[in-house]
Amino acid sequence: MTVRFVMVGGFLGAGKTTTLGRLARMYAAQGKRVGVVTNDQAHDLVDTNTFRSQGLAVEEVPGACFCCRFDDLVSRVGSLQDSDRPDVILAEPVGSCTDLVATVIQPLKDLYSGRFEVAPYAVLFKPSHGTRILKNQQAGGFSPKAAYIFKKQLEEADAIIINRADELTPEQQSELVKLTGEQFPGTPVLKVSATTGEGFEAFTELLSQTGGFGRKILDIDYDTYAEGEAELGWLNATARLTSEKPFDLDSLLTSILGELATVCRLLGGEVAHLKLIGMDDAGAFAVGNVVSNDTAAKLSLPSNITPREADLIVNARVAIDPGVLEAEVRKVVAAECAKVKVNAEFRTSQSLRPGRPVPTHRYKEAKT
Repeated sequence: MTVRFVMVGGFLGAGKTTTLGRLARMYAAQGKRVGVVTNDQAHDLVDTNTFRSQGLAVEEVPGACFCCRFDDLVSRVGSLQDSDRPDVILAEPVGSCTDLVATVIQPLKDLYSGRFEVAPYAVLFKPSHGTRILKNQQAGGFSPKAAYIFKKQLEEADAIIINRADELTPEQQSELVKLTGEQFPGTPVLKVSATTGEGFEAFTELLSQTGGFGRKILDIDYDTYAEGEAELGWLNATARLTSEKPFDLDSLLTSILGELATVCRLLGGEVAHLKLIGMDDAGAFAVGNVVSNDTAAKLSLPSNITPREADLIVNARVAIDPGVLEAEVRKVVAAECAKVKVNAEFRTSQSLRPGRPVPTHRYKEAKT
């Protein structure tokens, strides 16, 4: 039995998790069973816990991107097939990763053609950084090497999906359609909002198509790619929050996010993505995000709960030294929790710079 493999790419903070969550609900409404595979450079991923909290069957590929853990990707999909027999697999690659057509899609289509039916490869466009990058403006704290990754992600896409359309004026939407059309001619461009569902019928229709998709093999400089990824400090951390009295989880997450964003700006680090999830012991949860230095802290999924105990997961991707990032996250979480008489005990913490990508497979030309 073949399974439909839908991978949605896009830069850090483009909205991949919210997008896949909405796609999962749409497929489920059609009577299809859905499995999700997440991906990260480290363990303790907010996205994995978010999907599980929504009742989805999830597997995670940690430690490197799909391209470098290709066999693990196939294995995790196999685990989902054994346990849940999904009709659709939704895959969320690392947001700083590119060259996925040559290293993931082509190998899947060639080596596992009887097992996977691969959908067109859609890449989400992140307006907050993408507008500046396509205009060749200074992209905050990102160097041209990080911007290089952003552009390469769009170059290999079968379709470019301008997300967060609800946050853009009609003029801004038109400008982005024009910019992407000029720089990536021939690639379909859709406008959507993963938050409101705007444009998702056209998006799912695109993903259902079959034919000669997933064939754009990049001409890519892996030295520039590796150096662009290595600019980002990467932090995944978990903490246990406890208090003698009930506390407002949503308010606490918002204050932590806002203060973290302020600290990163003061230190000169461009935020690619700050993401938090707070979960009580009964399974209720809240998710908050900051996606650039120019955007405010936002709860994408409020919990509306006041627990005495909760688990906190912090995922931070910032153009700053990871050791500094880890120290600041610990300091901010402790300080904001102390303001509302909540104790924060860190359980795990992993900070790093992504290593050089070494793909398991890399096809020099499209075979299928």
